Amino acid sequence: MISTYLSEFLTIALVHFLALIAPGPDFAVTISQTVRYGRRVGQLTALGIGSAISIHVLYTLLGVGALMHTSPQILHGVKILGAIYLLYLGWKLIRSQANTNSESDVDNLALANQAKRGAYLTGFFTNALNPKATLFFLAIFTTLISATTPMSVQIFYGVWMCVVTALWFILVSILFSQDKIRQAFLKQGHWFERIMGMVLIAFALKLVWQW
Repeated sequence: MISTYLSEFLTIALVHFLALIAPGPDFAVTISQTVRYGRRVGQLTALGIGSAISIHVLYTLLGVGALMHTSPQILHGVKILGAIYLLYLGWKLIRSQANTNSESDVDNLALANQAKRGAYLTGFFTNALNPKATLFFLAIFTTLISATTPMSVQIFYGVWMCVVTALWFILVSILFSQDKIRQAFLKQGHWFERIMGMVLIAFALKLVWQW
């Protein structure tokens, strides 16, 4: 059946991928988590981001996305929640301190293990509370997908976008966990994290300004 909708699928896949590789909160969080805590934490963050796509797909398929689009109050509420969460993440990164040589391997391992427990949720909420993702998926499912496209095919589109999103950010985490790249960032790691924090806060302030 999917061959019948191949043209539609290829259009959606291309638009989604172009939006995916554009730097945004997901990209900033994945890099900062990877550089600070290592590849495993970065990959868990990526899986959280990919999983959150299913939330956007689900409420769009159920028609909630259309309701949010027609009800400014609900959409504004989503924007506020997203802005608050991005401000929280940005503030945490801005307050990061420089690594000291006195930190032992045991201390570093403890920090990494602690980060692993929250990495998935960090990625999940970063994407799930991003109102731009809400608008993006609403636009895709209302303009690029035909009203006659069966629900099973639309679900396939959603699963595809979840998988591709997770794989892309896993690839990002692998790239930035390479020893040379990671060590280069870690030398000035606290400054890098502060820059990432400012990027997230800028996204949050932009949402507030638009609202």
